Amino acid sequence: MNILSDSTLARGTMPYMGPLLQATAVRAARFLDDIQERRVRPSAEAIRGLDRFLEPLPEGPTAAEDVIGLLDEFGSPGTVGMAGPRFFGFVIGGALPAALAANWMTSAWDQNAGLFAATPVGTVLEEVSLAWLLEALALPAGSGAAFVTGGTMANFTGLAAARHSVLRQVGWDVEREGLFGAPPVEVVVGGEAHPSVTKSLGMLGMGRERVTTVPVDDQGRMIAEGFPELRGPAIVCIQAGNVNTGSFDPASEIIARAHAAGAWVHVDGAFGLWAAVSPARSHLVKGFNEADSWATDAHKWLNVPYDSGLAFVRDPEILHAAMSMTAAYLPTGEHREPSLYTPELSRRARGIEIWAALKSLGRSGLAEMIERDCRCASRFAEGLRNAGYEVLNDVVLNQVLVAFDNGGSPEKTLRVIEAVQAEGTCWCGPTKWQGRTAMRISVCSWRTTEEDVDRSLAAILRVAGDG
Repeated sequence: MNILSDSTLARGTMPYMGPLLQATAVRAARFLDDIQERRVRPSAEAIRGLDRFLEPLPEGPTAAEDVIGLLDEFGSPGTVGMAGPRFFGFVIGGALPAALAANWMTSAWDQNAGLFAATPVGTVLEEVSLAWLLEALALPAGSGAAFVTGGTMANFTGLAAARHSVLRQVGWDVEREGLFGAPPVEVVVGGEAHPSVTKSLGMLGMGRERVTTVPVDDQGRMIAEGFPELRGPAIVCIQAGNVNTGSFDPASEIIARAHAAGAWVHVDGAFGLWAAVSPARSHLVKGFNEADSWATDAHKWLNVPYDSGLAFVRDPEILHAAMSMTAAYLPTGEHREPSLYTPELSRRARGIEIWAALKSLGRSGLAEMIERDCRCASRFAEGLRNAGYEVLNDVVLNQVLVAFDNGGSPEKTLRVIEAVQAEGTCWCGPTKWQGRTAMRISVCSWRTTEEDVDRSLAAILRVAGDG
């Protein structure tokens, strides 16, 4: 059946979408079933197949089922297996079943989640999700939040609130007056701050390089003794979960010093904040709840579909002041209006997927998933060490750094990484860590089991031995 034909468009009638969506669901389910066993990096043949999409803009319509068929036939083989159990790159988790299904439902609803009047369900589920997230992450009750695209926008949002607050304390309204003539704001970061933090500082007009950098130890943690004396407006950025080692800054000591000087403390916790959910790992985030703002990702360890980031601010009025806007045509009411707490006005209803993930897992399921991934990371490290390879970090969370060069040149490590990706059992990426080239293994998926680790370890060790 032609779901969207030339004559349908000409008549302006509404096509019946049931058969199309059902057929698409079958294709998607087949893709996810096959991902358990298919190679993680697409083959060279599959990548060449993407040339099928290189064509001029069509002169006329194409039936919707043919569009989806083309997408599946040539697009699915060209994907990287990020949704599968053996993708260990970039700190990426796959989508939980309930979260993926909620994503489909949300797309069918096609809600603009900027205002309660535009989407009551999206607003209410954001409110519910916010309360659940604060409880799960052990953050202060009543904190404000922005549901944004990812870690960069979460850091941007938290740092925008910080900029507003520290300048307001010295009598400057940055949203009204801008930064021209404003008192200077000192920004303090660790030597291993994530690039999303410095990018956010640049977008906020505070400068990517106009920062005070605190030295770090061999795990990337700020050395508290190197913390500077602060004078005037200041923002301090600390880490919960270094992107390479998984390490945590000494939060209690740094925050106490910063607050004593009147500074704002922002936490970049893209995945590390989720350690709070696990009884066995919650000690790692001790003291971080004393900060003023926090950034994290839901598309990492909560395993909701891309994209989904979260910014939390202890005082919601400060977040509102930094993000609000007025327009006569935008109605507001008694409910929290999402667009008054985020950089965007038009935005998709990310809170629905977050609600679905939390509802489906519950506290115990979320804790078990996080702890299982941490155990899998430790299993990777143990297997690599036992094989004689150098693990460069203390494996405290879900990150493992391994070098295959025995302290020599990095070429062998790079060869092993490329060969592992080409072999296809799993996917691990390269990184630089304090002068060393390493393979970075990040375990972040609800699908990953010890069997997946053992299968991946066998492939990595086989490839490394051949190299």
